Amino acid sequence: MIRQIFPYAETTGGITVRVAPNYLADQSDPERGYYVWAYHVRVENGSLTPVRLMARRWLITDGDGRTEQVEGDGVVGVQPLIAPGSAYDYVSGCPLATVSGRMQGRYVMMGEDGARFSVLIPAFALQQPVGRPPVH
Repeated sequence: MIRQIFPYAETTGGITVRVAPNYLADQSDPERGYYVWAYHVRVENGSLTPVRLMARRWLITDGDGRTEQVEGDGVVGVQPLIAPGSAYDYVSGCPLATVSGRMQGRYVMMGEDGARFSVLIPAFALQQPVGRPPVH
């Protein structure tokens, strides 16, 4: 199994959010101005109590500075309960009309007492890799 490297991380109140974006050349069509990235997110609960990821809010900015806000319940269709000392991983995607961009945001979490609080998602770059293309 390949161990994922997460180049972006942010910790808020004992909850660490790590992100690893990857450009998807096979799903992109640069001639038509369509670029796609996948991003792997790991939410780690370093607190002493369980937390539930209730909602997300993303701010997506393309290479021309256009921004879009995306909000919704949970992530990838679930509102995971994350036990102390454990993590929740998921992968999602983002298409853009420009060759680069960035994403950042926040999660709304709920503690076992029912109190809600925000956790920052680190800002991360959406960029094509530099260098020679992979050999198929």
